[in-house]
Amino acid sequence: MEPAKEFEITVRRPTVAEHQMLWQAAGWGTVDSRMAEASLARSVHAVVAEAEGRVVGMGRIVGDGAMYFYIQDVAVLPGYRERGVGRAIVERLLAYIRANRYEQGLAFVGLFASPGKEGFYERFGFRDHSPGMTGMFLVMEDSAPAREDRETGGSGEENSEGRERP
Repeated sequence: MEPAKEFEITVRRPTVAEHQMLWQAAGWGTVDSRMAEASLARSVHAVVAEAEGRVVGMGRIVGDGAMYFYIQDVAVLPGYRERGVGRAIVERLLAYIRANRYEQGLAFVGLFASPGKEGFYERFGFRDHSPGMTGMFLVMEDSAPAREDRETGGSGEENSEGRERP
């Protein structure tokens, strides 16, 4: 008889509760449940790692599903780290990208690594491309326009040149 696996990777999105639990366990703080639900629903692909009847890790892909892929939310519970769970998650995500990227084209795969985890991702071929390319990001917090403002373009009033009036 074959020995039982310590964990299993399942293709599915984490639930909002699972996502929040793993986010907090990773030390990333908290995330609003409505925002997490909307974000998870828009994932290109996602997997969870399960062991002993519970979710112990997750990872997902966001992007356009053809050329640009961003590996997001790779998180593993502390008690399951250094057991191959994170490696298995990233391998499954990269396999999905290889199988689903646009034929005859390139795939740009990005991610942000938590401090001290750069070496983990370098094993998969990720590397710092500076100074040729610089990874940058903008974090919009509470001062950002509300969703309604973005959808209506702010005030909704435009001048004759198609620009929004102040």
